[in-house]
Amino acid sequence: MWPFGTSAHQRERSAKLAALDTSQAIIEFDLDGTILTANQNFLDVMGYALDEIVGRRHTLFVPPELVESQPYRDFWAALRRGDYQSHQFKRLAKGGREVWLQASYNPILDAAGRPYKVVKFATDITRSKQEHADLLGQVAAINKSQAVIEFALDGTILTANANFLNAVGYRLDEIQGRNHSLFVDDATRNSRDYRDFWDALRRGDYQAGQFKRIAKGGRTIWIEGSYNPILDLNGTPYKVVKYATDITHNIALLTNLKRLIDVNFAAIDAAIGLSNRQAGAAAVAAQDTTGDVQSVAAAAKELAASIAAITESMNRSREASDSAFTQAEAAGEATRRLADATQSMGGIVGLIQSIAGQINLLALNATIESARAGEAGRGFAVVANEVKNLANQAATATEQIDRQIEAVQSIAGNVVGALDGIRTSIDTVKDYVTDTASAMEQQSAVTRTMSLSMQNASQAVGTISRGIAGISAAVGQAHGAVDKTKQAAQVLAW
Repeated sequence: MWPFGTSAHQRERSAKLAALDTSQAIIEFDLDGTILTANQNFLDVMGYALDEIVGRRHTLFVPPELVESQPYRDFWAALRRGDYQSHQFKRLAKGGREVWLQASYNPILDAAGRPYKVVKFATDITRSKQEHADLLGQVAAINKSQAVIEFALDGTILTANANFLNAVGYRLDEIQGRNHSLFVDDATRNSRDYRDFWDALRRGDYQAGQFKRIAKGGRTIWIEGSYNPILDLNGTPYKVVKYATDITHNIALLTNLKRLIDVNFAAIDAAIGLSNRQAGAAAVAAQDTTGDVQSVAAAAKELAASIAAITESMNRSREASDSAFTQAEAAGEATRRLADATQSMGGIVGLIQSIAGQINLLALNATIESARAGEAGRGFAVVANEVKNLANQAATATEQIDRQIEAVQSIAGNVVGALDGIRTSIDTVKDYVTDTASAMEQQSAVTRTMSLSMQNASQAVGTISRGIAGISAAVGQAHGAVDKTKQAAQVLAW
């Protein structure tokens, strides 16, 4: 029966060894560290073929700085004494690649109980080691930058880092074992919200926000933090870790900012209100000005038309005065000729009077002679008397003609003088008309320019009016934007 039992025991041991060979990386060493053999799992982890490592030393897998160290020598001395060694070991695979092994070095004893070789069973934990290192690095970084405190599920303080202790002003021994309620005011401590807060954490619900807390001495601080329920292997919360940042300074700045914003926005509101009123008044004034400018533009246009008509009339007046001046000169010339004719007629009258005097003298002589002739000369005397009478009548007539001619000469002289005065006056009027026509032409050009300018001004005022309306609308939008900004600032501050 013993051999059967022994055989069964050996089969069980063989099966266990086979299972280990399947699941574990296995390598065997002599007591001096010489490699005897290794299974495929070990070779796969280290990247070698078996013939590349058999006969070489364990130091093939050890970082150079460790090979000559005292701990490494002690490690193999313990194995040679038969002492079991188990740990996480950093080893070097082929090509210098770093691997981490969870391994046990097991001295194998001979029949006399003396070690004669070492068998190493290992598991490649490089990936989990890297992940663990990454987690540790993150935790270390959080501890450097964040205020961290841990609580039991009932709020009892378990531990806290230096950042948290500096923020609240306590030492660790002053808060350890006390309750989280140490950091809240009485109103919060007794509130329903505070109880719900911890009930949620105990259910595993994450909580985050900005929190008002009470530091040592009753000093108020503000923190921005998260309360993180930590779960055990069964997914059940067993503690709470809080990561926080002290934002007291920021809150103070935001509070001051809100106060400044309130003051500044009050001034801005007043300025915008004033601008709105002034823009409204300016818009009304612009509308009135538009009407006035349009009226002036219309009047200027009518004035330009009137001045153009006056200019045309003055041009015709200038032409008429030129014609009158020409006709006056012609009348003056005719009058001068009339005066010359009357002068000539005066000479003729004188000649006639001289003839009449001679005739009268001859008649007198004939009378005398007829008297001497007596009766025979009576008929001749009659004729001489008639001739004398005719001579006297001719003399009288010529005297009258002479007086009339003198009168005509006087009138002609007056006419000539008057015509000279008329000509001078017409000449002056012509100069005035010419100057006036020139001035009217200049005024016409000015009024045309003024009319165009007033029309442009009317359009410009219309544009200004529309611009003011746009400004008024923009002021209204600015007022709305200010209101929204004020609300945003309030949200930012609180």
